Amino acid sequence: MISSLSVAGLGLGVTEPAFAQSVRTLPDFTDLVEQVGPSVVNIRTLEKASVRETQNSPQDEEMQEFFRRFFGVPMPSPNSPRQQRPNKPQQPDEEQPRGVGSGFILSSDGFIMTNAHVVDGADQVVVTLPDKREYKARIVGADKRSDVAVVKIEASGLPSVKVGDVSRLKVGEWVMAIGSPFGLENTVTAGIVSAKQRDTGDYLPFIQTDVAINPGNSGGPLINMRGEVVGINSQIYSRSGGFMGISFAIPIDEAIRVSEQLRATGRVQRGRLGIQIDQVSKEVAESLGLSKAQGALVRGVEQGSPAEKAGLEAGDIILRFDGKAIEKSSDLPRIVGNTKPGTRSMLQILRRGTTRDMAVTVGEVEAEKPTKKAAAPAEKPSSSSLAAKVLGLSVSDLSDAQKKELKLRGGVRVDAVAELAARAGIQEGDVILALSNAETPTVQVFEGLVAKLDRSKPVSLLIRRGDWAQYTVIRPQR
Repeated sequence: MISSLSVAGLGLGVTEPAFAQSVRTLPDFTDLVEQVGPSVVNIRTLEKASVRETQNSPQDEEMQEFFRRFFGVPMPSPNSPRQQRPNKPQQPDEEQPRGVGSGFILSSDGFIMTNAHVVDGADQVVVTLPDKREYKARIVGADKRSDVAVVKIEASGLPSVKVGDVSRLKVGEWVMAIGSPFGLENTVTAGIVSAKQRDTGDYLPFIQTDVAINPGNSGGPLINMRGEVVGINSQIYSRSGGFMGISFAIPIDEAIRVSEQLRATGRVQRGRLGIQIDQVSKEVAESLGLSKAQGALVRGVEQGSPAEKAGLEAGDIILRFDGKAIEKSSDLPRIVGNTKPGTRSMLQILRRGTTRDMAVTVGEVEAEKPTKKAAAPAEKPSSSSLAAKVLGLSVSDLSDAQKKELKLRGGVRVDAVAELAARAGIQEGDVILALSNAETPTVQVFEGLVAKLDRSKPVSLLIRRGDWAQYTVIRPQR
């Protein structure tokens, strides 16, 4: 102790701890606000409402929550005090305030980007610039699937934003938002990027942040420390309608692709294959010999679709599309959706343990078709067969009429399921097409395959149910 004090007293060779040298100062956002603030606008929407519509149309609870969370303007309830006042009747076709959102200027000639849900259903859109000038805006186009919209005001010489590179965005990086939460214009909030590639929709991998986003922020920009827009603030996770520390932004590169199509044609064209897909689970990957859970499992192929014409079948696993790896099933709709309809693309698939390539001509997205309801499980199977003992299944051969109706060459029909098969999701009426990558055209073949199973490992079954097919995994009874 004395030695240490003496050294300290003499001031010899004492340095700061290493961690003290690495302390960084907090960012200063003032320059960014001055740089980007003039390009952020407030968006108000109006709609026409008649007395009968206002008084008699019941307000859906989900719509109430939607408006409360994102616009900051609650939808009036039929039982609200405002509508019970007989001395202030509303006039027919009177324009009523509908909501408040945000947006940002894309180009100096008046093109503005915002969320599709901000302008959806509006009869009139009013844009207010930071200098308080107001303009009536024209909706150029809105795409609900990506929640991106473009509106146009008749003005020139406007300050536009700089578009950033989302691929350079890092988790933990500081970002800032400007918008109109609760109608409070030009409000600035800041935080960090919490995660990238969040799956909350079919076509968009969202940016997750902890930037405070509240009703009215929708459509406003997410800005990096270089003053570039990297996203559009679009959604929040909330149980109360207010900010809870989790916000989502649309990546600006995806939004720009959509906006270019909206400006060119007023709509967005997306590619489609005409298949229903599912995630490849770890157990399915193991049973099929994949080194890891990857790709998109084809559960069903729509009749007359580009996929059927290309020869794609239920049970195939799509590993690559035009050379791009499909790491998870949600990657496929995005990649295909961004492909121009009519494009001839190459698929790499895994079919019954064998990898192969096939060409497909991409179609255009159309309305989804409803899937058929699955049948309920029936009574327990008899224990006379080996399949009943090992897998909990009682099966029978398909009749010629059933094969013709289902358009199948073969398969065995599930007549009854025991607890083991029921836990795997198999139901009476299902048709088993393959067991452990081997086709099961008849009961005799099926029973033979069951006899050869390694009962210490999970077993994959390819099942047809209605118009769709899927893989399931059973751990055999030893």
